[in-house]
Amino acid sequence: MSGLDYGIVIAYLIGMIAVGLYFQRKASEGINSYFLGKRGIPWWALGASGMSSNLDISGTMINTAFIFALGASGFFIEIRGGVTLIMAFLMIFQGKWNRRALVMTLAEWMHFRFGKGKQGDIARLIAAFSIIIMTIAMVTYFAVGSGKFVAEFLGIPSFWGFSSQFWAATLMIVLAMIYTVASGLYGVVWTDVFQGILIFGTIISICALSFFYFNLPETFQVSVPLREGGFMALETTRDAWTSMIPNWTLDLPEASAYSIYNLFGIAILFYLIKVTIEGAGGTSQYMIQRFFASRSDRESGLLSLFWTVLLAFRWPFIAAIAIMGIVLGTTEGVIKDPETVLPVVINQLVPIGLKGILVAGLMAAAMSTFDSTVNAGAAYWVKDIYQTYINPGANEKLLMRHSRWSSVIIVILGLGFMLVITNINEIWGWITSSLGAGLLIPTLTRWYWWRMNGNGFALGTAFGMIAAVLQRIFLPDIPEYYAFIIATVSSLVGMLIGTYSSKPTEDSVLFEFYKRTRPFGFWGPVRKKLGTEVIEKINTENRRDILSTFFAVPWQVVLFLTGMAFIMKSWTQFGVLVIILAILSIGLYFNWFRHLSTEVEID
Repeated sequence: MSGLDYGIVIAYLIGMIAVGLYFQRKASEGINSYFLGKRGIPWWALGASGMSSNLDISGTMINTAFIFALGASGFFIEIRGGVTLIMAFLMIFQGKWNRRALVMTLAEWMHFRFGKGKQGDIARLIAAFSIIIMTIAMVTYFAVGSGKFVAEFLGIPSFWGFSSQFWAATLMIVLAMIYTVASGLYGVVWTDVFQGILIFGTIISICALSFFYFNLPETFQVSVPLREGGFMALETTRDAWTSMIPNWTLDLPEASAYSIYNLFGIAILFYLIKVTIEGAGGTSQYMIQRFFASRSDRESGLLSLFWTVLLAFRWPFIAAIAIMGIVLGTTEGVIKDPETVLPVVINQLVPIGLKGILVAGLMAAAMSTFDSTVNAGAAYWVKDIYQTYINPGANEKLLMRHSRWSSVIIVILGLGFMLVITNINEIWGWITSSLGAGLLIPTLTRWYWWRMNGNGFALGTAFGMIAAVLQRIFLPDIPEYYAFIIATVSSLVGMLIGTYSSKPTEDSVLFEFYKRTRPFGFWGPVRKKLGTEVIEKINTENRRDILSTFFAVPWQVVLFLTGMAFIMKSWTQFGVLVIILAILSIGLYFNWFRHLSTEVEID
């Protein structure tokens, strides 16, 4: 990079840290301020922060790799997690359901659902520890991606036996830790807003550059990684690469690491089933924290809508980078490693000045995801383990100290695992299809089945997480859907054993949970205790939410594909997608948006 580019990056880093440190005093008032911003942060800021937190470098690099290697079809692989399809479920009902509990963490929510007896305690502890493990895994994932990206630009050398990528990731994480540790959710959200403006400007600039100056040839080469190392060039056509209608099968060589996606239709169906279970069960970590921090049902819906619309701009950006990488390959030879398309394009095709803004923007994306994850993960130690079970009498000063130190320890552990994992898709596939799958069944069932109890949640989560870790140790190379089946079946068995081997949750706890949350599902014994008028209100809300979800899921997918079709200049597909998007938007408006309420009255 030029001196101007370095100057832009340095100015960004100073500005970001300054914004974060500005909120240190507010965050230091107590853990409610530190982790939830006293539930006083505006919905648009929470939504913009959410968008920034989903735009990590690791995800952008792997998503770009799939689009580069497979064309528009690569988008459908990232239904597994990169499309963030869970936002449709959060927007319609999961966001408000979580907010109604008025808790700080998902683990604390377990007391709301299962009571404060032994069953609620064990569910809370298992939830806290499992999410801390997930947080450490996510930090490793972010570190691998940001290390690859930043090392490409800053010229950081290897020393003391550690790679340049390790030191690049460490630099990024230390800088983000300064404001994350100092100012908690206030710093996270407002630095994310600051970073979001930079990210959005970057996206628009690159999309314009690609749209006006780069055109795909009729035939060209892409590349795919090989299982045993190295890469293979493949030839494709413009029409095949830009097609938004995925084929039922792919014809990738068996030696390719991407050949696991050859049964493409089955893979997409698997990812859709996985995301539906995940979305209907709700999420954890940094995403759900914004809903716990929201001020009302209406604001939880608005922040989700704003978050999703902003996130849609990620995909034309990814497509633009892939197109530029392909055009570069026609003159200088195909880019071998698809995961390096992003840094290679920035290095060779982005002009001085804009390059600095783009690097700063992508560093912002990495740091905004990292800070959100660490801040949310630390809450589980402080609120759900230390304050609740180790030192209930701890004062706010001591709790704040633990908040900051637990953040640091989580980061150190995440960086440590980076030393043994170097492939972004490797760690991301394990997180989404194995480790995360171990949480899916108990996380889903807790909303919809009155009989499930705290022991069922705890044993189901423990079985699933242990199965995921054992799979990683003994069967690291199996396809993702097998890993998913191992984790989810193990989790289901554990949940059923735990549930039926112990008594149901107390009636008073179930009654309070149901009348406040108002979920759909199997709640017959509880519903009998409510009046007819209340039941009718709940039924009306449930029917509307279920129908709206059938609009929201395809609406989000079509919204993301529409931007890609525009950048790819695939005008027939773009026109069809716009029409479908308009129809789905009208359905969402009449069935969901106009019914958004400020609060649900609990009789």
